[in-house]
Amino acid sequence: MVTNLETKPRPRLPEWLRIQLPTTESFARTRSLLGEFRLHTVCESAQCPNHWECWSRGTATFMIGGDRCTRACRFCAVDTAKPLPLEADEPQRVAEATHRMRLRHVVITAVARDDLADGGADHFRRTVEAVRALNPGIVIEVLTPDFNDQDAALAAVLEARPHVFNHNLETVRRLTPSVRHRATYDRSLEVLRKAKERGGPDLHTKSGLMLGLGEQPGEVLAAMCDLRGVGCDLLTLGQYLQPTRGHLAVVEFVTPAQFEAYGATAREMGFVHVASGPKVRSSYHAEDAAPSLSSASPSSSSSPSS
Repeated sequence: MVTNLETKPRPRLPEWLRIQLPTTESFARTRSLLGEFRLHTVCESAQCPNHWECWSRGTATFMIGGDRCTRACRFCAVDTAKPLPLEADEPQRVAEATHRMRLRHVVITAVARDDLADGGADHFRRTVEAVRALNPGIVIEVLTPDFNDQDAALAAVLEARPHVFNHNLETVRRLTPSVRHRATYDRSLEVLRKAKERGGPDLHTKSGLMLGLGEQPGEVLAAMCDLRGVGCDLLTLGQYLQPTRGHLAVVEFVTPAQFEAYGATAREMGFVHVASGPKVRSSYHAEDAAPSLSSASPSSSSSPSS
């Protein structure tokens, strides 16, 4: 019986996960800009604990396709509800906001849109193309759902030529059925494999795992091996935090030292860049991987919070 996935009140955060809320002008400008362009961010919708810091640095992860998800993953704070129709001008609004923020590296993600025949893939394509047209030279990273492993949907996203294709494995094989709604461990690996094979030599693939759900160290290493087996280049490892009492409980707060150890092992496995630490999220400090993208050599940097 898997008792570690039962919901219960959220435990007190350890010292290394506590944050101080900023009151900088940059934070206010970012919030105002997102409101002006009527854009959603995963920072807010998924209750990311780092969004105060990221917005203060003038960065944000844009979430396209609305803020209503068709899946009900037990770790995620994004609302599960019937989605609204896609907004035709959203790609241009994202492009203009990116330009106003003077971003050098942009991350574009989306809710799962299983209500659409292509899962929202063409909306991804149009957004990437709009961002590139208005922001020459920008590094574009997409963080996509699995599109139910539809080849045509994956092809549409790759057609836009993002620099980084990110799809999160989220957790280890054993816990996947209880953590991720409709998604499967092997399907996610297959999406990453196809993206690597079909994306061309300049595309880097990326994935991430949440830790603290009851996984064992051997299972984490096995998941990292599976990701390297499908050619995954970039890896993020971060602490899972329970958004509400109705979500999965935190089983363990993984220590910074353990994150450091996982990160060192991942680099030994050949990942081009690794971000491993309690505060790490899939797109947190995503731009830090830029030097590794150009050199395609293992990164020597490591930080428990970057």
